[in-house]
Amino acid sequence: MRSNIWKGTISFGLLNIPVTLQSAQEDKELHFSLLDEKDLAHIKYQKINAKTGKEVPYKRIVKGFEYKSGQFVIMNDVDFEKANIKASKTIDIEDFVLLEEIDTMLFEKPYYLAPQKGAEKGYFLLREALKDTRKVAVGKIVIRTKQHLAMIMPRGDYLILELLRFAHEVKEVNEVDYLHEVNKRITFNPRELKMAEDLIKGMTSKWKPEKYKDTYYDDIMKRIKAKVKQGKGQFVEEPEKPEMAEESSNVVDLLPLLRRSLESRHTKKTSAAPKSSTGRRRA
Repeated sequence: MRSNIWKGTISFGLLNIPVTLQSAQEDKELHFSLLDEKDLAHIKYQKINAKTGKEVPYKRIVKGFEYKSGQFVIMNDVDFEKANIKASKTIDIEDFVLLEEIDTMLFEKPYYLAPQKGAEKGYFLLREALKDTRKVAVGKIVIRTKQHLAMIMPRGDYLILELLRFAHEVKEVNEVDYLHEVNKRITFNPRELKMAEDLIKGMTSKWKPEKYKDTYYDDIMKRIKAKVKQGKGQFVEEPEKPEMAEESSNVVDLLPLLRRSLESRHTKKTSAAPKSSTGRRRA
């Protein structure tokens, strides 16, 4: 059974689409265990009570915020949710924009969105509407204790959610000075520039991401397999697994009519329209 990274609703006008957030990344990183060279025992990372020196079980660890020196306020999962229940359970779509208008430096991490049971119609309706208009949706999502800017876009049968960095989280070129020790007065002649441009043209091809492989991963795996084949594999006793806290989430499935959203938006636009000198609203 798949585990949900996040569970909540996409709010689109008066339309609420209950969804779950699923990983879009396939971990190809090699994971090594830290062992003691003397007896190959696992090296543990323990949570130690600074006062008693004893290990603290996971379920007894709480989050504390130091609001002034030596003074902490304790925060639990209920506090984080109650701070803004709607924000922690809802992706509020604020705008629809063209994908090419979003700076690629803002892109952070992709996820798949999947509809919860009974929300399929709203999910596929939004997917098709985004495809037909060639737009992406922009809103905000709270994951754990951090709010992120997010973009929702169609991809095949799915809606994809891409976490975005907020603009203030990215340094612009006018805010950095990493070239202050670099000689910027370097010159090159037209022939050198022409040769560089010709080289780029000669190596230009269509973008095919599947063409690029993690060769270092394969090289490390070959080395590992060679050592196993040479009889250098050794038995290591498995450490005890720590207790993990369970997460729960309750989401109400609501699917109001899109017509009411459109009528509501039209009413707001009409009431905001400027009046002419005769007192009538301009068309």
